[in-house]
Amino acid sequence: MSEASEANVLEDVAANVEGSDSIHSAPLVPAGTVVLAATPIGNAADASARLVALLEHADVVAAEDTRRLYALANRLGVHVGGQVVANHDHNEHGKADSLLDRVEQGATVLVVSDAGMPTINDPGLAIVRRAIERGLPVTCAPGPSAVLDALALSGLPTDRFCYEGFLPRKHSERMQYLRSMKGERRTIVFYETLHRIADSMDDLLAAFGPDRPMALCRELTKEYEQIRRGTIGEIHESVVNDPPRGEMVLVIGGASQEEAQQAAPQSLSVQELAQLAKERSESEHMRIKDAIAAVISEHPLPDGSLANKKAVYAAALELK
Repeated sequence: MSEASEANVLEDVAANVEGSDSIHSAPLVPAGTVVLAATPIGNAADASARLVALLEHADVVAAEDTRRLYALANRLGVHVGGQVVANHDHNEHGKADSLLDRVEQGATVLVVSDAGMPTINDPGLAIVRRAIERGLPVTCAPGPSAVLDALALSGLPTDRFCYEGFLPRKHSERMQYLRSMKGERRTIVFYETLHRIADSMDDLLAAFGPDRPMALCRELTKEYEQIRRGTIGEIHESVVNDPPRGEMVLVIGGASQEEAQQAAPQSLSVQELAQLAKERSESEHMRIKDAIAAVISEHPLPDGSLANKKAVYAAALELK
């Protein structure tokens, strides 16, 4: 969307808030309530009339980043009328009760993150949990969601899906996690960063193989939005040849029934693994250590981790 087109849409949003009796008669700014409000994930024109009204009239706005909040308000042409406080990952547990004290006194406390819905990989969960514990009302002003946008645009099944947040940072932890997800039948949604996408695609290829369908969605709702669809092998190649930039959401097709059955964890004991390794060593003329490494990699534990090589080796020596 061009800047001129976006500006026109923003003017329409503001006009709707200011000029519609039906909007003003609706309970857009409920008193004595925590309101979780979704903010645009890229295109400011996606801001709802309800978000605009809340920014203008909430008594307190708890923002993940106050500078980004004011930048969004400026783009929307909105004056933030209430007290603005920082509410981020490092302080939200300590802030929750003081914010809820205001709610108890009748204030509207608006909670917003930098982009999308609070609590979804963003701050907000602490205040929701404490509000529930204290019996105080919580509601949502729904809106943009990178998870749902990517899922809808992927072309993959949407009737059953799981959102898994960001993949682990470390290679070993990421591989363990992906191995544990290999038999997941539902469509899987991940977030990933520019700096880790190449390594994560390497690990997805190693864990899931090249043929599973997927989509890589980047810069959603922005001018340079791009959806790469194909198999894991094809997307891996595209990442190598044309590294993507910006914020990314990965959508992976669920396992087939056959893949799920093959990936079902086999809880083999150390002794059983040692016996398999001994047989592999003899039949394929392998060193026992190489056979153990192969057998262990083929039989991950239910949580995706691998058996202890030293323990299996000791058991294999006993068999000799």
